[in-house]
Amino acid sequence: GSEMCIRDRCILKTNILFFSYTFKKYRIIKYVIVMKSFFLYGTPLKGNGVSAFLFLLRLFVGIMMLAHGGVKLANFGSLMNTFPDPLGVTPMVSLLLSVSAEVGCSVLLIFGILTRLVTLPLIFNMLVAVFVIHGGDAFQAKELAVMYLAVYVFFFFIGGGRYSLDYRIFGKAAWKE
Repeated sequence: GSEMCIRDRCILKTNILFFSYTFKKYRIIKYVIVMKSFFLYGTPLKGNGVSAFLFLLRLFVGIMMLAHGGVKLANFGSLMNTFPDPLGVTPMVSLLLSVSAEVGCSVLLIFGILTRLVTLPLIFNMLVAVFVIHGGDAFQAKELAVMYLAVYVFFFFIGGGRYSLDYRIFGKAAWKE
């Protein structure tokens, strides 16, 4: 009686461990196959992988530009009379527009709020930096602005992805794959 019950429990535990091990092994094999196709054959990311990448890129670029604009914001008083005025609207207004884009729009970009709309001031800001402020400089002086510009244009066309407030607010109509 009790020996049979103990033996049955041992068999049951062995079967559970075997299936658990097999399931884990299957998941590892599946992961290796996915990574192999990604790295060797150039298979693109799909679904949540793309959105996770977009989220990380939004976060990274947003924080980097936020830090860049934060320095201007922290030194606003000393920069407001000496800041370049490429638009002819006074140095203070140019600084205000630049800080608004670099700080305000970066915060919205990080959270994915109206992603395509908030990239427009950032794109304009980088175009001014590349072609006006650093227009006559060597490429090394404007390469960072060019990279930011490329990322902002990318987000303008692609949007914020599924891990954005755009997707939460506007739903599936805002992001379809």
